[in-house]
Amino acid sequence: MSTELPIKNVFVTGAGGKVGSALLPELVKAGYKVRALRYDEVIDCPGVAEIVDGDLRDKTLPARALRDMDAVIHLANCKENRELFLETNVGGTFRLLDEVKNNGHIQQFIQAGSDARAGIYYFPRPFPIDENFPHSGYPGYYPLSKVLEETICEQMRVQYNLPITVLRFSWVHGQDDILAHATLKGPQFGVPVWKEIAVTEEQKHFAAQGLDAACRMDHPDGTPGMRHIVGLPDVVQAVMLSLGNKAAIGKAFPIAGPAPFTYDILSEYISKKLDIPVLRFQVPEFHDFRHSIVFTRSVLGWEPVYDIFKIVDDAVAFRKAGKRRVETKYPG
Repeated sequence: MSTELPIKNVFVTGAGGKVGSALLPELVKAGYKVRALRYDEVIDCPGVAEIVDGDLRDKTLPARALRDMDAVIHLANCKENRELFLETNVGGTFRLLDEVKNNGHIQQFIQAGSDARAGIYYFPRPFPIDENFPHSGYPGYYPLSKVLEETICEQMRVQYNLPITVLRFSWVHGQDDILAHATLKGPQFGVPVWKEIAVTEEQKHFAAQGLDAACRMDHPDGTPGMRHIVGLPDVVQAVMLSLGNKAAIGKAFPIAGPAPFTYDILSEYISKKLDIPVLRFQVPEFHDFRHSIVFTRSVLGWEPVYDIFKIVDDAVAFRKAGKRRVETKYPG
């Protein structure tokens, strides 16, 4: 009995975003015929069969975009935008799934989920977050949208037996993201925003003088914070292993790195790599969290390799090569 779905033609939303830009070449290399949705970003991938200009808020898009397709990889999303998130993220996801229900020829719908739906650092998480952890997003329009998107996926699966796979990405790191996040100069990527929480004389001095430092996030008792992220190549690998995989249908998978890290280890490693000092910050509102990826490994045969050291190494190499950081935004 075949374990593979008959997928040849794939429609990708968010094709010009961080994950989409890295995924498209792999889809082309694997022999898929790709139709990519472009909003206002640049899509530069030789071999993409078709680029469709469109907006997830356009109610006519699903019928046009899904025609002749076998699978959908839905990556597009707008983040903290109160005016757009319901119509773009939630409405856009619903309309795509409704078209899947109506046309009957889509073999798989892969939904890009997020660990934001599990509240991660905002709430205490004394145990690993696994595939059965309930929806409990932290405050914000993005976490709310991810919970609502998954709820729609779950109900469309129950009510209409749609072939849905959810990949719950942890915080995805590519380019020099980890250095943008974990150094004082930045550019700022994610939270905390170090300069905004500078309270000691040393922290204020570094910030005021434009000095750089590797930032260590501590709890009030002085122990380092712990969190889980994921490297971009591992995310792409997870998508490729899911696509066409019958075992992935009807399931949701945590997608995180091979292990969590603590900020003492991260800051010391960056300090040595960039020859900058370590600056310690206390962040009382941060709670440690980690994911369990046992289920993902078991079902998909997924083996992430980008631990925190490899992520930093790639970020340093990115900067040394003189590459320009590209901020990818997909509002619709």
